[in-house]
Amino acid sequence: MPLHSSDVHSLRRVFMQAFAVHDITEPLVSFDDFASTEKVREIMDAGHWEVVGIRRNGKVQGYVELDELGDGICGDFMKPFDESIIVPSTAPLAELVLRLRDQRRMFVSILGCVGGFVSRSDLDKPPVRMWLFGMVTLIEMRFRRLIERHCTDESWKAFLSASRIRKAEQLLQERDRRNQSVALLDCLQLSDKAQIVARNKMLRERTRFESRREVEQTAKMLEKLRNNLAHCQTITTGDWDAIVILSENLDGVLDGPPDAKDEAPNIPSA
Repeated sequence: MPLHSSDVHSLRRVFMQAFAVHDITEPLVSFDDFASTEKVREIMDAGHWEVVGIRRNGKVQGYVELDELGDGICGDFMKPFDESIIVPSTAPLAELVLRLRDQRRMFVSILGCVGGFVSRSDLDKPPVRMWLFGMVTLIEMRFRRLIERHCTDESWKAFLSASRIRKAEQLLQERDRRNQSVALLDCLQLSDKAQIVARNKMLRERTRFESRREVEQTAKMLEKLRNNLAHCQTITTGDWDAIVILSENLDGVLDGPPDAKDEAPNIPSA
């Protein structure tokens, strides 16, 4: 069944508000601008910090990076904060991901003052992983609805190999044995659903995809991301492109199709 407007509103609230920058922010340790660089460097080495804040007149007004500290006092090496590298603590994760494409790190403003920082490696933290897993799951749900709506009487079987259908039938039998009431379509993998959409021109035209190859590439990318999320593998290196694409297309993933009569997954292409 299609998502109602109330469902879409709830999803938007969860994905746009429930997960925010403050959930993964690291505190920014700071020192006075007259502090000795030798002492600060020693403390940074011990704490494995690449960056610290610098206070001037009691307020954090800039930062220094470990690999740029010379001899003298910290104020001599302080870099002022620029708006391009500051993100509000309340900003949604999608905004953070897109800003981290071109920045090594972002500083986080809390109540108008810089008090933390976040880097790409922080995207491996649990809140981000839950956020991404939810988006991939939502995309798969919309693939399922699209197939169910437009491929009646299990006509979708024509687009899968016999071995993939047998796998699904075996899983269905196991679920029946456990008294789980599901359809054969529910026993397909994400890659199976994507294959059906990729090979069925009518279904494919109801998405943003322009070719079978695009569907297959995107599904492969999303399935790899979900597997790494499920098995607690790092996602900030090999899955970075998938994370960016999901963040760029968050509105489409949440809103679905503009035509309420269809349930076409309004999802990105690789």
